[in-house]
Amino acid sequence: MEPKSAVPLKKTGAGNAVRPQVAADSAAYVDSGKPAVISAERFSFFYGSKCGVNNVSMDIRTGSVTAIIGPSGCGKSTFLRSINRMNDLIPNTRTEGTLAVNGCDVYDKRTNLINLRQQVGMVFQKPNPFAKTIFENIVYGPRLQGVRSKRRLSEMVEKCLRDSAMWDEVKDDLHKSALALSGGQQQRLCIARTLATKPNVLLMDEPCSALDPIATARIEDLIAQLKGTYTIVIVTHNMQQAARVSDYTAFFCLGELIEYDRTDKLFTNPAKKATEDYITGRFG
Repeated sequence: MEPKSAVPLKKTGAGNAVRPQVAADSAAYVDSGKPAVISAERFSFFYGSKCGVNNVSMDIRTGSVTAIIGPSGCGKSTFLRSINRMNDLIPNTRTEGTLAVNGCDVYDKRTNLINLRQQVGMVFQKPNPFAKTIFENIVYGPRLQGVRSKRRLSEMVEKCLRDSAMWDEVKDDLHKSALALSGGQQQRLCIARTLATKPNVLLMDEPCSALDPIATARIEDLIAQLKGTYTIVIVTHNMQQAARVSDYTAFFCLGELIEYDRTDKLFTNPAKKATEDYITGRFG
């Protein structure tokens, strides 16, 4: 049984836009022609009186991989967690402007958070599998959504593990504790668990920072496989990783969006000196 949404999400019209939305003094990327899945319009986020994200406007296109880069404390994770309202867990916060998913205002008071977080899945910096079996980790979300058929649940487990490139590794150990997996396997399991709720958007907050180079390469390969099926937004400190996996890159600094463009253009011919200084290692 699907959870009910009394008033699902307030329509803003932004989801139907086909133009790039960037900060007023930022260089716009060439429009892909695809509709925006996530649209920020002069969006700001405050921790009490402190501004974490300031006046950000940008569109994130369907089926793309968008990397968000910038120095520590620049608002990358704050913006990412605002998309599915994970920042609601922090007291004394507030927002200004509009942040929309599929044309619907995320911060409208009538927004159904269960519905939103089904649309927008999240993978965190450190793997966080439940203290359950591999099978139970993946079916946890579908069961909350009302799926009871053992056959359907088994099919979902296989599909999600295949989609996360894990099936061949664990198909004979589905009732093994997820905590016995390696760090890289745990992270891919968390991705599989997220995919089981059938999101449109996949948010990744430094998903490889706790992994070794081999596990990192597997996660990057997985992102490439998932691109197109899901809209992916990844926060990373690793600029080489951003260059490898993303179609578009947004550079944040001091809570502001400095530049947002095609990844190849931003890394080879940035429009802003601050962007050039950051990617060449002159600051940050």
